[in-house]
Amino acid sequence: MTAVPRTRTHNRRQVLVTGLAATAAPATYAVPSVAAGRPGARAGTGARSGAGSGGVPRSLPTAELPHPTGPFDVGSTTLRLVDRTRTDPWAPDLSPYRELMVSVRYPAAPGGSAPRVPQMSAAAAAHFGGPGGAAALNLGMAPGTADWGATLSHARQDAPVHRRAGRLPVVLYSPGLGDPRTWNTALVDDLASHGYAVVTVDHTYEATEVEFPGGRLATMRIFDGAPPNDPDAVSALLRKVVAVRVADTRFVLDRLPELNRTRFGDVLELRRIGMFGHSAGGFTAAQAMHDDRRIRAGVNMDGQMDYVGGALPDGSRLSTVALEGLDRPLLLMGTESEGSGDYRRQPSWAAFWRNTRGWKANVTLTGSRHASYTDAQVLLPQLARQGAEPADGLASAVGTVRPDRAAAAERAYVTSFFGRWLRRHDDHLLDGPSDRFPEMVFSR
Repeated sequence: MTAVPRTRTHNRRQVLVTGLAATAAPATYAVPSVAAGRPGARAGTGARSGAGSGGVPRSLPTAELPHPTGPFDVGSTTLRLVDRTRTDPWAPDLSPYRELMVSVRYPAAPGGSAPRVPQMSAAAAAHFGGPGGAAALNLGMAPGTADWGATLSHARQDAPVHRRAGRLPVVLYSPGLGDPRTWNTALVDDLASHGYAVVTVDHTYEATEVEFPGGRLATMRIFDGAPPNDPDAVSALLRKVVAVRVADTRFVLDRLPELNRTRFGDVLELRRIGMFGHSAGGFTAAQAMHDDRRIRAGVNMDGQMDYVGGALPDGSRLSTVALEGLDRPLLLMGTESEGSGDYRRQPSWAAFWRNTRGWKANVTLTGSRHASYTDAQVLLPQLARQGAEPADGLASAVGTVRPDRAAAAERAYVTSFFGRWLRRHDDHLLDGPSDRFPEMVFSR
């Protein structure tokens, strides 16, 4: 996602590795030096008010996520996973092992007294909305202008699994570069309400913040030292980012059988695994499918599939998934950002389209922008009505599409895709253009 922080440390428009994180890719990329805080610090709680006139506290703008559309309530459990086979590639000085935080959303038994869990924990939300957080870096939101910690999910913490939901297909989610795993909560909760176990993965030290048990906050370190400025160095960084993300994904896949036995009573259907992601997460989903056959179907939401730190004249910076394609289904979801949309407008998507043997389709959300496939699409318009909006205006982040229509279309197409390929239930939405969603331009 494009990062345009308006702070004194960024005196020119800079991009947070746009070549990986956004499908709209300029010819070259400037990588900012990000002051993301001291890794491993114990974080405080998020502020709920700011200073008004005369120093009188005032409430900060808040926003709500839409209710899930499926028949089930939603439960949530959060897990710390430790990969003892890997030294952390971004912070070897801090940890001899790779630590990840994941959340699992699933159909929950109705009732119960557990409260709804926040979209983000207080410490993570405070950092997300601060000067080194994704709200500023990826959305251009001024630090301290919104109460990100006030937004609730529609999931209840550790609620019992709904036994009538049956065996649960598993879907992994990978967020955009710099974004936390919580930045697509509306879609994740919705999928869980339709009978899926959805595993969201934080990529530690690449996300602007990851909170571990006990309040320890791991902040972004991928730009530690001198940030790369020449195309070859940027490409090398992008290759490392994707390689680490794919290794994270495969480690989570390795842990699923044990978690199924010990935490979920063997209700997870591990022969039916899918993956989706936004931006860099969409690239991760496609590349992880290429590298690991346990993933049967994937959705790439506005993520290019190359390592471009400059021009792409000969395909030398295309990923292996773009060069070799897939023999399993992948849905490309584009936006109307420059260079996105139809697969013919994006070089890595065009290469993938030529080379893939599996089922494929490409849908483009009319009036959308890169952040439209995240919670930004439904939250930012609410905040803007209260006076808090991105520095370049609301349309620069989420376009002009109606938020309710964008959310409905995103949910319908993702649910239809995984229903078709993981449940053998085809509602035929992906057969072609739909009168239900005229906002979606369909290509096959």
